[in-house]
Formats: sequence, C-alpha cells, structure tokens
Amino acid sequence: MTIFAAMQIKKVTAFPLRYQEPNDRLNFRHVTLAKTETDNGLVGWGECISQWPEAALAVKVLIEQGIGRVLLGRDPLENHALVLAMKESCWWYGDTGMANFAISALDIALWDLKARLLNLPLAVLLGDARDAIEVYGSGGFTSYSVQQIQEQFAGWIDQGIKKVKMKVGANPSADVFRVRGAKQAIGGDVELFVDANGAYTRKQALEFAENFAAYDVRWFEEPVSSDDLEGLRMMRDRAPGGMDIAAGEYGYDHWYFRRMLEAQAVDVLQADATRCSATGFLKAAALASAHQIPLSAHTAPSIHAHLCCAAPIACHLEYFHDHVRIEHMLFDQVLEPVNGCLYPDRSRPGLGIELKRSDAVKYAA
Repeated sequence: MTIFAAMQIKKVTAFPLRYQEPNDRLNFRHVTLAKTETDNGLVGWGECISQWPEAALAVKVLIEQGIGRVLLGRDPLENHALVLAMKESCWWYGDTGMANFAISALDIALWDLKARLLNLPLAVLLGDARDAIEVYGSGGFTSYSVQQIQEQFAGWIDQGIKKVKMKVGANPSADVFRVRGAKQAIGGDVELFVDANGAYTRKQALEFAENFAAYDVRWFEEPVSSDDLEGLRMMRDRAPGGMDIAAGEYGYDHWYFRRMLEAQAVDVLQADATRCSATGFLKAAALASAHQIPLSAHTAPSIHAHLCCAAPIACHLEYFHDHVRIEHMLFDQVLEPVNGCLYPDRSRPGLGIELKRSDAVKYAA
C-alpha cells in the first residue's frame, strides 16, 4: 500500500508550443509540454519535441483524450506500472512515433511529480551516482558562417565547457573548410565533435573521417544513417584512432538500443528521454552498461542532468543551443554550466524547474 494511499492522478494536460529556431532544417519548431496533476493540486512537468504542427496536435490529443486517460485515478508513485499501462493502451496502433512522444512527455512528468511528492530532487530519488555531469556545447549549424561558429564556441569555452559540436553534411564540399576553421578557433585544449545527421554515404563518411582526423575530431555522430547498423559498424571499425562513432538519439524503446549495441555499431550510445521516456533512458543506460559502452544524453539538459547523474555509464550530455534557449524561455531555475558541468539543484524537488506560465502563453500553438 502506498504511503500516499488517498492520492490519485486527477488530470493530465498537454500544451503545444511553437517557437522560431536557428536550426538548419526548419523555421519553427514545436514542443509539447505535459502536465500531470494530483487531486491535491501537486503537478509534474514533462516534454517532447513535436517538430511539426500536425504532430503537436496529435500528441495533445493522445495525452488528453487517449494514452493519458489511463493514468486518471492511478497512484502517482507507481511509475513503472503507469508506463506499462500507457504502452498497453497503444496495442492497436503501436507505441512508437507520436504515441511514444506522448508517453515520453507523460513519463517525465510522472517522475517529476513523484520526486515532488517525496520532496526530493529527481537525481536523488533515482539514486544519483555523481554530483554533476559534463556537458558539450552543441550548435555550429551548417547555416552558420565559420565566424559565427567560432564566436559560439568561444562563448561556451568561456563557460568552462571543454567539448563543442558542429553540424556537417548539408554542403559536403565546405565541411573540411568549416571544421578547420572551428579547430583553429578552439585550439588543442578543447575537443571538437561533428554531427552529420546521417547525411553521408558509407564511402563519403570514411573519406570525411580521415579528413576530419587531421583536425583532431574526436566524435563523429551519425556519419551514416542511424538505421544503417552495418554502415555504423564499418565506421566504428575503420575510423581513425581516437574518433568515437556515436548514434542512438532516435531510439524509441530498449529494443532499438539493444539492436544497436548487439550490432557493435557505436563507441558511444545516445539516448533522448523526450523520445524514449525517462524510464526508457534508464533502460538504455542499463543496456549500455551491460555492453560496456558509454551513454550520452541528447538535448533537454534540465531533464537529462538528473538522469545522467543517476546513470554511472553516462559520460556527458548535449548542451544544445536551441534547447537551452527554449528552456530559458519557458522555465525558471534552469541549470547553468559550472566549469563545464551541470549540477542538479539538490535544494529543489523534482526537476527543480518551474514553468513561466505568462511567458509560455506567448508561444502557444
């Protein structure tokens, strides 16, 4: 019997938001916030990236009229049972795609709610293994000039961040020039990462790996499609020494991560709780640990800081320029790097962040 026997989940709500982004692919991005609320008014917040307006609407419908309804009247402390109930409610159409975005947002909100009920920071509730997690600055969009990349990286270095990532692949003929300019700006004390978002063919990826190695690129993310496990395995086997091959941010469930790990496709596994849920992120961490492969979190730093501190195998998280910006737009008490690391606020329960309701209304979709 729960220590809060009379407490139940009373309401679930979704808030699709639309904001302009500086990324390479879209002019606007959509994110959907999920709120879970108990009968005594305590709330938890979660989120997922909806990308398109139609997807944001689908997620809202799923949260408020579909998947989220199975939570009503349930014990808010039974996180794993609640995730199973949400997944089982999708038996007719499957628990991937939009369904899993909705589940992920709700699952994060449920963990935030549970930690608030127990008056504990989420990292502490999960059994934190460390006080902080290292971040890497992520941006360097292909639409940026070399000067813009250099200025952005300089700002992160001033914050004590020792790893920075840039995008490649949209214009391959310019990629080596851009990487060279970035490396010249950061020098030898800061590690340079590149992310191709699966843009290259296998042969292109091999050639660029060799070219990038001349500028000490230490991380090559999705050099080929993340669905091409054979291609990723080839890149892992043949990439220059000291260059890690990374992928996994599109994983929806532990089966995805298991297949990638069993294929020996990556040096570093990535996971994103806004896609695979907080519960799924912890499962990915367990799988990575079993395969002795480091885990890196994709975006959503205020969420992943807690999850990474509870996952001993986690090596760092992505301090993604666009997501950091939206967190500051929507929430108070957002974490800031200290000497290149994020420290979950152990003086505040849950995720430790509070929605700026009046500001969030401006971005309502």
